[in-house]
Amino acid sequence: MARIVVIGAGLGAMATAARLAVAGHRVTVYERTATYGGAVGRFAREGFAFDTGPGLLHLPAVYRDLFVKTGKEPLEECVALTQVDPASRHVFADGTRVDLPNASRAGTVAALDAALGAGAGERWGAFLVRAREAWDRTRRPLLEEPQPADPAPLAREPYPALKAGLLRRPTTTLAQVGARELGDPRLAALLDAYAWSYGFDPATAPAAAAVLPYMEQTFGSWYVGGGLRALADAVYERCRKRRVEFVFETAVEDVLEKDGRAVGVRLPGGETVEADHVVSGAPVPALYDEHVVEWGHGDDRPHHQLNRTSRVTVCLALRGPREAAAVHRTVVHAAGERPAVTVLRPDDPALRPDAEHESVTVTATVRTSPGREPRDGETQDGETRDWAAFADRMVEAAGEAVPGLRERLLWRHVRTPEDVRRDTGSAEVPGPALGGARGLLLPAANRSPLPGLWFAGGWSHPGGGLAHAGMSGALVAGLIVEGAEFRGSR
Repeated sequence: MARIVVIGAGLGAMATAARLAVAGHRVTVYERTATYGGAVGRFAREGFAFDTGPGLLHLPAVYRDLFVKTGKEPLEECVALTQVDPASRHVFADGTRVDLPNASRAGTVAALDAALGAGAGERWGAFLVRAREAWDRTRRPLLEEPQPADPAPLAREPYPALKAGLLRRPTTTLAQVGARELGDPRLAALLDAYAWSYGFDPATAPAAAAVLPYMEQTFGSWYVGGGLRALADAVYERCRKRRVEFVFETAVEDVLEKDGRAVGVRLPGGETVEADHVVSGAPVPALYDEHVVEWGHGDDRPHHQLNRTSRVTVCLALRGPREAAAVHRTVVHAAGERPAVTVLRPDDPALRPDAEHESVTVTATVRTSPGREPRDGETQDGETRDWAAFADRMVEAAGEAVPGLRERLLWRHVRTPEDVRRDTGSAEVPGPALGGARGLLLPAANRSPLPGLWFAGGWSHPGGGLAHAGMSGALVAGLIVEGAEFRGSR
């Protein structure tokens, strides 16, 4: 039985802890805040409750596997899972609206043809065929296996070049895919929206980001009853049942090294804790400065410098019931001064004081300052942003999804990138690993250069997002338990 310290209590870290505990190891989790869940947070006030991180779950099979491998009760006995249908409603800049069904290729094609004109669905379907090629080329190395010692093959663009006569036209960015292949600015905006939802700017994201809409439209979107925070509650309880120990409000300041190996951690005040393995599920500055040469690959630039984005979230408490025609998720695309927002309206009694009220969450992706953590109110260029005014524009955009929003509004609560930093340790929201882009979107490998030190969660392979964080837990636990021979799930 090994002594294992886990840094942070995010979903990826807890997934690692539960699997290691089942394997017979003694696991202690140190979390600098007062609670678990990391980015999967909750804001509650006056009977209203809101998810402050992800609002939907994709690839639930990842957490089904976690619960099967760590106990008798399957995932569905611990949380209520419901497919969201339609998966999303899109409101484009010209006012066009389209509802896209959940995990139905034929239904999506028909819906796009009906809303955008004949041929729109066929063009989107042809794009998804090419996106599947990129998915098939990268699924195992980017999701199911430890990152290879030589990641150079993953730096090559997996999205197939579009044939043009006898030549192939290379597509470097996702924005180029939309402009060259989709033939309608609304379809291009639809593609862009998937990139932004994962924190990628389509103007800089590689064409390989095409796997993101493919993944969602193929495997579907799911809601967890009570909100995504209920999933964090269930994973935490599973850890406790496996006798994982949690120490809250205790930051890890550094990893101890002896004879070229991690041997424990240092806590505030100089206290040290010995360990046979240390798993970092959170970005600890001293750890990365001293023990990791680089985050990413290629030209030694950290992968997140190519993709520095955060979230602004506005929680809206509304009087009056949710109308019958409402949908769970609406994407309101940018138009003029109106920012692009995602509006979540879960029909969930657990999130509202009674049937005569409604909880609504509005989220926008924003760029952050390059090269350092942004201060509150800063944009990508370091200019001051008035978050209250930005929230006003977000609420105005959300009015496209919620009839009579202004008249129904009781109060609002705004969460900025500074709130994200306070809760998670970084204002940035890490995106999933992507192929192409010269390897700059490949996060740190799970095995660090320092033996005995491992990385799990959104800042490591296979990147950010609930499903990816859960996968990182399976990979790290497999590497520790089975050793260098571990090659991932089969």
